[in-house]
Amino acid sequence: MTSSAAPAAPSAISPALPVLAEVVRSGFVEGHHRGSLVVLAADGSVERVLGDPTVPVFPRSSNKPMQAAAVLRAGLDLSGERLALAAASHSGEDFHLELVRTMLAEHGLTPADLQTPPDLPLDPVEAETYLAAGHVRERITMNCAGKHAAMLAVCALNGWDRASYLDPSHPLQQLVLRVVEEAAGEPVTAVGTDGCGAPLMAISLVGLARAFRTFVMAEPGTAERRVGDAMRAHPEYVAGTRRPDTWLMREVPGTLSKMGAEAVQAVALADGRALAFKVDDGATRALGPVLARSLRLLGIDAPVVARIGHAPLLGGGGEVGEIRAAF
Repeated sequence: MTSSAAPAAPSAISPALPVLAEVVRSGFVEGHHRGSLVVLAADGSVERVLGDPTVPVFPRSSNKPMQAAAVLRAGLDLSGERLALAAASHSGEDFHLELVRTMLAEHGLTPADLQTPPDLPLDPVEAETYLAAGHVRERITMNCAGKHAAMLAVCALNGWDRASYLDPSHPLQQLVLRVVEEAAGEPVTAVGTDGCGAPLMAISLVGLARAFRTFVMAEPGTAERRVGDAMRAHPEYVAGTRRPDTWLMREVPGTLSKMGAEAVQAVALADGRALAFKVDDGATRALGPVLARSLRLLGIDAPVVARIGHAPLLGGGGEVGEIRAAF
């Protein structure tokens, strides 16, 4: 472990963060979601700040592009849908599961080699269909299975120990740490364990936005640009057919988008503008409205923005309110 990855000491409680979204039911504001946000200009300079985007956060699955780039740097030759799936939080649709199985088989591996926790498909529609068919939680249906398949494959390629591929001291995870630090332009301040069991590197929201900008602006042929290009070309493999990341990358050409658990989101546009935010209480229901408002601040007003921002509240089965951005 490098010294930069030493666990950070608990910080003092910071002043109240600004409200990013409010919960409105029947015309009454019944709750708030606070957080921090940063917007970068096309040249990479900080253009807009809400809250404190310099405080380290766990980007969760928004770190996946960096993890996929590390796999490429380690020698695994992935492209197209396979590379997009290596950076994915897949929905558990049939085409996701089929490709994960294929990627494993290509390197003499099986779903039993995955160290993801058994889970249901991430997409609620897919989860209901899956359960109705009589299936149970499996490792391959966990949304990080594509990333883990790529990690296992590169271990098999390099003769690295597969049983310990999730250990922070493993050669692959040490390479991931270096890639995260290079892309973010800052040191990793803490290393934790993500929901899938993989090491999780903490960086600031400014660093996260900078990293996504890197994946869009890097020279063609570099690991970072290859990952960014694959994700943008095959967004349905990054998320799923009913997911905002897919909609945004499909309908706003050149956009790179990836959400993370605990309400983290990072986006980079083709011209180098970028944003990252985190809703402090981890409420993913606020992601869409905050993302839509952030995109409008960047001048993006495509129809998909309204679709992403629509977050209705229900009462008696009917729409009685909404979660809306408050900035």
